[in-house]
Amino acid sequence: MSNWTQGPTPSPYKPELGSLPDGSQRDEHDDTVAKTGTTTIGITTEEGVVVATDMRASLGGRFVSNKNVQKVEQIHPTGALTLVGSVGGAQSFIRTLRSEVDLYEARRGESMDIEALATLAGNFARGGPFRAINPILGGVDDEGSHVYSIDPAGGVMEDDYTVTGSGMQLAYGLLEQAYEDDLSLEDATSIAARAIKSAVERDTGSGNGVFLAEITDEGVEIQGHKAFDALL
Repeated sequence: MSNWTQGPTPSPYKPELGSLPDGSQRDEHDDTVAKTGTTTIGITTEEGVVVATDMRASLGGRFVSNKNVQKVEQIHPTGALTLVGSVGGAQSFIRTLRSEVDLYEARRGESMDIEALATLAGNFARGGPFRAINPILGGVDDEGSHVYSIDPAGGVMEDDYTVTGSGMQLAYGLLEQAYEDDLSLEDATSIAARAIKSAVERDTGSGNGVFLAEITDEGVEIQGHKAFDALL
């Protein structure tokens, strides 16, 4: 089961914290470090991308230490990332990617495209101090809507929708039934919330609500919801 670490992440786009999983290996400080299993989802539509995560963090996998953890962060004017790993690795990964995005825009006078950002994230995952991460990157650029899964070895895979985390099997079961090529952004948001809710019902590592990021060519909007009813 993937473990997750909670930690504050300063952001030029969002002031709230991010949360990053650090893979299945047990850390020597498991009893004192805030971690959690999780469920993270990315779905593409013609109108944009929806990225959703649950909101739970725990100590050593036995005590819920935080019920309002933001596990999706804006890292690009039209892109957001779900992250996993230790607090230091998480903060460094976010800062590094944001810095590269800002530097690219400053040098070239235009935003980095999402495919290039995904490749960059994969390179950092493979070669940097970010142990066993498995983030989802969602974004919109001139080529359309994109969702990428980035594996711990730095592999980058694009798909119409993807899921990571300890609740992935439960969420995938719902997504396989509900996903259609012509989904609206509103429908994708509802499906993502339903998939997170499905995972929360049976996966003890996921819980306490959902953070939803809606990404369009106009920007990124991230909102947290404690109750699922209004989203379904």
